[in-house]
Amino acid sequence: MKLVIFAQSFAAIVAYSMVQTASPIHIGSRLELMVDEHLIERMSDGAKLHLHRPNIREVVTVTDEPWEGNACPYRSVFQDGDLYRMYYGGYQYDVGEKTMSYPHSRFLCYAESKDGIHWTKPNLGLVEFKGSRKNNIILSDDSVEAVEIDAVHVAVLKDENPDCNPDARYKALAVGRNSHGLFALKSPDGIHFSLMSDKPIITKGAFDSQNLAFWDSVRGEYREYHRGFRDGVRDILTATSKDFLNWTEPVWLNYPGAPKEHLYTNQIKPYYRAPHIFIGFPMRYQDRGWSESMRALPGLELRERRSRISQRYGTAITDGLFMTSRDGVNFKRWGEAFIRPGLRLKDNWVYGDNCTAWGIVETKSAIDDAPNELSIYATESYWTGNSLSVRRFTLRIDGFVSVWGPLSGGEFVTKPLVFEGSKLVMNFSTSAAGSIQVEIQDVGGKPFDGFALPDCPEIFGDAIERAVIWKDGSDVSKLAGKPIRLRFLIKDADLYSIHFK
Repeated sequence: MKLVIFAQSFAAIVAYSMVQTASPIHIGSRLELMVDEHLIERMSDGAKLHLHRPNIREVVTVTDEPWEGNACPYRSVFQDGDLYRMYYGGYQYDVGEKTMSYPHSRFLCYAESKDGIHWTKPNLGLVEFKGSRKNNIILSDDSVEAVEIDAVHVAVLKDENPDCNPDARYKALAVGRNSHGLFALKSPDGIHFSLMSDKPIITKGAFDSQNLAFWDSVRGEYREYHRGFRDGVRDILTATSKDFLNWTEPVWLNYPGAPKEHLYTNQIKPYYRAPHIFIGFPMRYQDRGWSESMRALPGLELRERRSRISQRYGTAITDGLFMTSRDGVNFKRWGEAFIRPGLRLKDNWVYGDNCTAWGIVETKSAIDDAPNELSIYATESYWTGNSLSVRRFTLRIDGFVSVWGPLSGGEFVTKPLVFEGSKLVMNFSTSAAGSIQVEIQDVGGKPFDGFALPDCPEIFGDAIERAVIWKDGSDVSKLAGKPIRLRFLIKDADLYSIHFK
């Protein structure tokens, strides 16, 4: 009897200690993606985080102009009002028997779209190519005064800093060709660019990739990401700035629990619906050497010819990954590919394929009356012929990762939270037999009256936004500002995001 009483007392002390030491996460009314364990205290009965691969769509553009070519993997994509903008390199690799040649200079080119699906290449008249300015070239290596840049290795952004000078509303980072480091460019219209400084703004790194920067509206600073080598492995460095010209000392990213792998690009940006969360789509580089499987991949003759120049030109392959961060330095990186090589037209499994563009945009669904979806762009047919293709991929809004549970019912409970708002909204999808139920608890795990699991009728369907309803309705305003926990029972369903409104 004394042992039972002691055990009960000890359990009560542990529970009390948890209540006293738990520091609630203040989420306010912001959208929270289920992309990591940040909000999750525990999962049980088969509930788990599940990575979703995007749907394969059409080829939206081909780099088949004479000034473009087959070596144009890096591109920046963003929506600018009613216009979608795409900036990308123009370059060509010609593979000989034992050498490579480059038939024209490096260029930065431009395309635009009204819907993110159908793209045009406007005649800009800025840069001469073989005696004519009738092309969509924005920059060549010698377009800016005083500095020679590598026009292929450029990332372009629209500066969302509300205090940004109008003549620098658009900015770019460009790699110097004769001066080691990154140079800052500015533009009032996204077409005409000039130097912000004739000296490199960042010099620590390798930079032989797409290096990028953006305004972090949550922290009120600029952040950049660029390529470096850490112990011989291709990796990513980051720095911050208040004015885009003076940057902190770059530091390496961390990927707790992830293996050491070559990351060729980073493609990191705040998620537009939840800007406190950074999402990235790095291109993973693997050199698996010669094998029967390598020889069975498409384009063997060209692969062998490239390999005579350097073996990795024939045996290195790449795919697209997904990662997220809440502080800009520490990232949860999934080992499973987000975009795989595959049976798509012209896909030849060479490094440079599956290079995801920097930026995702919201586009209309091809299905009538369906919600908008996310469009993501990636390269294929790199280093073959005289062009490469850019294919569109789509994903449901917020649909990168979900908490999934089996039909038998998986559970997860959040850490203590403090919210603002009067209703809880979910982005979710269930099967015909599946469902989600939600319980609101105090930090000790006791359900609030009227918000216990049995008070929540099973919710089923597929919606980007649906309010959770309990027996007395959806109003949770009396719990706003108090530390709470959420308990979810998930049966053959996916929960992508939540927020209080």
